[in-house]
Amino acid sequence: MATIEMVPIRPHPGRTESEMQLTARDPEDTSRSDVNAFEDVPPNGGYGWVCTVCSFMIITHTWGVTGAWGVILSHYTSHATFPGASRIEYAFIGGLIISVALLIGPIVSMSQKVLGTRITLLIGTAFEFVGLFGAAYATEIWHLFLTQGMCCGLGIGFLYITTISALPAWFSTRRSLALGLAGSGAGIGGIVYNLASGHAIETVGVQMTYKILAFCALGANLVSSLLMKSRDKPQITRKERTVDCHDLARPEILLMMLWGIATEFGYIALWYSLPSYAVSIGLSAQQGAVAGAILNLGLTIGRPIVGYVSDVFGRITVSTIVTAVCGLLCLAIWIPANSYAVLLLFALTAGSVCGNFWGTITPVVAEVVGLNRLSTTFTLICLVLVIPTTFAEPIALGLVKGSSYLHTQVFVGCMFFLASFGLWMLRSLKLYEVEKKAADERQELTNYGASTFPGFVHWIGLRKMFIYARV
Repeated sequence: MATIEMVPIRPHPGRTESEMQLTARDPEDTSRSDVNAFEDVPPNGGYGWVCTVCSFMIITHTWGVTGAWGVILSHYTSHATFPGASRIEYAFIGGLIISVALLIGPIVSMSQKVLGTRITLLIGTAFEFVGLFGAAYATEIWHLFLTQGMCCGLGIGFLYITTISALPAWFSTRRSLALGLAGSGAGIGGIVYNLASGHAIETVGVQMTYKILAFCALGANLVSSLLMKSRDKPQITRKERTVDCHDLARPEILLMMLWGIATEFGYIALWYSLPSYAVSIGLSAQQGAVAGAILNLGLTIGRPIVGYVSDVFGRITVSTIVTAVCGLLCLAIWIPANSYAVLLLFALTAGSVCGNFWGTITPVVAEVVGLNRLSTTFTLICLVLVIPTTFAEPIALGLVKGSSYLHTQVFVGCMFFLASFGLWMLRSLKLYEVEKKAADERQELTNYGASTFPGFVHWIGLRKMFIYARV
């Protein structure tokens, strides 16, 4: 087989972004001109960097503020604030925040198309403020389900899904870097609000802490919402769908869903379980909180680095590797981590790679289905992630036997390995499609018009799975 050269071509409605940027062609074929241009080239910077800062601030004051729930949870359980409330109920509140945020994906997508990015973000800003401010006056556990769980979840959904869908259109070759920088806000917010909330609870009480969080989120989200812009005009047509269930028949989308489901089971279980694990091995609650903060520090450092490397070496390829590395760290370091120093080492290294999914999912989706279908496909993926985000922590707690977290640790590690396997298959599928297109363009067809290129099942093998290519 001749060497495959990748050259830019004109965009086509039926092609994905990766096919618009890379197409297979025999270098000896000179029948076509190599001088082609994109009709719609993202600015790859400019005001896009302002939108990146806005996305960073929004993520800091959504997922970052949500990270403070662990500190507040510790206060509630240690002081028996809500008599009769179990650990499982508290775990479901944390999962409810994330699951509600993902469940409203179709509503957020519709709002963004009809009302525009700015109005949708302002709606989310209002929901999150009401949720945090209302939680300050909770006197029963179901009050927290409505405020901290439902209302904050709605606010985060409107804010996060909107900003993460609007940002990729501003970039091409720097897309993963921009998403990584924006996503690092979850880590920085987690560090700041974990430490600040713990200090505030001790000095002014949990009620005033909630009010401080509410007004901090209101100010940052309000300014960011007014500055954030989308390159697409708000519109909806008859042919356009918020969610296309036909995508469930496409293997590449199913593989991305497998990546997301497995990653979320592992990521959320790790995120919420690490402080409790620290206490189980004899460390103090404060040391457990520090371990959680170091995990968030890893997120802050890792997401921009992974994003930059993804833009250079391929978004699917790098995501496959770092996801597998996270699974290896869980099994090789977390399980034998019985000292404070080793636990902090694990928290920093695992934190740098465990949040890879949310930092690279939209660039990978754009790579697979194209920018024009990014919002629809991302919304569908968010819907299927409701199950793992809701039940990940209850499952992790259920696997704890006495003071032993071994089953939980193995579960988390295996989930990251399963996620990596899904990405590995997705990478092989994309390589197959590129090489098959090359074969078709060289007109390697039989007299009956059937392609001589082998099917995917016969084509895939260890050599193909380990082939070096930027995907």
